[in-house]
Amino acid sequence: MSLYKEWTEDLENIKTQEDYTEFWKKYMVKETDIYKKILSENTPVISGSIKELSEKFGSTAKQFVGFLDGANTSFKEELKLEDATEETVINAEFDFEKLLWNMHEAKAEWLYGLKEWDNIIPEERRKEIRKDFNRSKQVINESKVGRNDPCPCGSGKKYKKCCGNK
Repeated sequence: MSLYKEWTEDLENIKTQEDYTEFWKKYMVKETDIYKKILSENTPVISGSIKELSEKFGSTAKQFVGFLDGANTSFKEELKLEDATEETVINAEFDFEKLLWNMHEAKAEWLYGLKEWDNIIPEERRKEIRKDFNRSKQVINESKVGRNDPCPCGSGKKYKKCCGNK
């Protein structure tokens, strides 16, 4: 069975909220350590077998596949992890700005707030990325209903005589 399948089965087999919390608590510690090492070394390329990389980053092979799964959208080219084994060779390059964006998307404050980012992206640029991310999540409704327009509820009445009269 592939490591990816084992990883997803582990997730599916979590039965209680307590087990769920414990699983992610342990995983997030490993994930944070991996990112700290990658960012402090300022090496965007991860290369080697999954076994070698998991040993280098101090995780199990299965945890490292979980890390790769989470980071996959931040690589310049996504990895095919479905059939990954310990012998599978990985050669992936991070797009650090995309990684930072995705960390905001995941609300992973413990990751996008790491001091190791100082060596990778200047603080001003990180603030810009944060602002751009926040702007991308704002919803702007440009279609306002006029008083004499048909009511959007579908009643057939004018807005002012229906839902606008509240």
